[in-house]
Amino acid sequence: MRTFFHVQDIGDLKKALEEARAVKSNPFAWKSLGENRTVMIVFFNSSLRTRLSTQKAALNLGLSPIVLNIGQDSWKLETELGVVMDGDKSEHLREAIPVMGSYCDIIAVRAFASLSDRQADYSETILNQFVQYSGKPVISLESATVHPCQAFADLITIDEYRKSARPKVVLTWAPHPKALPQAVPNSFAEWMNAADVDFVITHPHGYELDPRFAGGARVEYDQMKALEGADFVYAKNWSCPGVANPADYGRILSQDLSWTVDEAHMAVTDNAYFMHCLPVRRNMIVSDAVIDSPRSIVIPEAANRVVSAQVVLKRMLEAL
Repeated sequence: MRTFFHVQDIGDLKKALEEARAVKSNPFAWKSLGENRTVMIVFFNSSLRTRLSTQKAALNLGLSPIVLNIGQDSWKLETELGVVMDGDKSEHLREAIPVMGSYCDIIAVRAFASLSDRQADYSETILNQFVQYSGKPVISLESATVHPCQAFADLITIDEYRKSARPKVVLTWAPHPKALPQAVPNSFAEWMNAADVDFVITHPHGYELDPRFAGGARVEYDQMKALEGADFVYAKNWSCPGVANPADYGRILSQDLSWTVDEAHMAVTDNAYFMHCLPVRRNMIVSDAVIDSPRSIVIPEAANRVVSAQVVLKRMLEAL
């Protein structure tokens, strides 16, 4: 595996879940795989779970992690070609990336969407430069359009908690005070479409996800109707993806607090588990009562970020 961006990169999902279970039950079994190997973990944006889980997964495999916070531990980096670099950015990705590649065996990158240029974001301008110029396997730790390590961890969690062979999983939009990218819902939709689940997406009009990620998933604009009989409720905000109107890309079209997942919403489900990628805005995305309830599995979900990252790193090491 040379890249990990999309669900197809992981291959057969049943085998991937079996491997995840093996890794979780014995995380140090492959300690020798990473001996004398290095993973560079590059952050253009802040992180808590992604940084800690990726470092922990690397250490479990015997890898030496190097963490680089762009603009703090390094020069500010220019990402666009053809610009006159007369501003505050002292180095270009075109030189920085091959240098990084020469210092490591695997590169993992976190670089959020700008939410100002849909074409640039959905072309994955930064991530693809790492693929093109590093010469090393590349993992997306959340890029402009995808967050595959999160989606894989979500699937692992659903597999652990499922009560039936084909559970109903609902991805619901929820309000937020800031404009957020679509990477998490994009990847969650992509992975759920590939998994053996009954998948439904619910959101206000105007928040339709890009068809390349939403696929054939059922979209229900009535949130309460969508939640009926759900086994898992995954709440997440995202800004307008600009599918119908590119001029609206990145905008907040609604802050309707009636979409906040509370006890009334959960009451119409089949005693569903509540999920969220974290960090979460309490009493905007989800009420205190729901996230603090015994049916909230946000902490086990976050813990599985180590497992998903370790499976991916393990496979990349095995292919070196």
